[in-house]
Amino acid sequence: MARYCRNCGNLIEDGEAFCANCGTRIEPPKPERAAAPAGAEGEITGKRVTENVYLCADGKYRWYYELPMMKNPTILFTVWKVLGISFGIVFLFVAFIDACDSVDFAESLWATAKIFLILVGIFFVISLIAYFIVAATYGFKYIVLFEMDDEQIVHIQCAKQFKKAQAIGWITMIAGALTGKPAMVGLGLQGAVKNSSTSDYGTIKKLRFKKRRDVIYISHGLSKNQIYAYPADYDFVADYIKSRCKNAKVK
Repeated sequence: MARYCRNCGNLIEDGEAFCANCGTRIEPPKPERAAAPAGAEGEITGKRVTENVYLCADGKYRWYYELPMMKNPTILFTVWKVLGISFGIVFLFVAFIDACDSVDFAESLWATAKIFLILVGIFFVISLIAYFIVAATYGFKYIVLFEMDDEQIVHIQCAKQFKKAQAIGWITMIAGALTGKPAMVGLGLQGAVKNSSTSDYGTIKKLRFKKRRDVIYISHGLSKNQIYAYPADYDFVADYIKSRCKNAKVK
């Protein structure tokens, strides 16, 4: 942010200790503070570089983001994508078995496809209900703190929300174990033990930018991360990450 001499009004360049026009000593700017959103822990103190992003004394950029879960369906889309890939892999495996064993492959394939379409429909409805329940548990806002420096960016879920996520995760694990669904057990375990995701720039394989949904998708191959930034901060965060991911494919 621009600063001016309190004596003569001359524009002060960054790093100047005295006004170049009148010689008045320039007091260093006081650190600014960003209040934590309701439900989050601790304010951010540092130099404000965009509307919500602050450069802190330890050299890291930090900002809070509140994702309105009913208006921005990014998390729901991610869940559907994971489920879709899982169903697709299982369907292809079953289709391959049918191709090896069935006399009338087309008829067998259609019968299998109908079963999978019914299952997809059921899981679609269940996922909507589950998403609404989780959103209601979070107060319909997903609150996250981001920390970014020259080496990595870290996505940290609000501690209070993480405690609720742990309870949901353990319930999911138990339900998956009782119904014999390893994927549910794995999903529940991840939700119960993991409240942060770290992305080292050197290991990032792919970047996808979706500015209209305030999200940057990061892929390390099998592991994923999502970075959120408000419109006023998005370009700064996106350019900062992109400039440090030399080996990443950008979309």
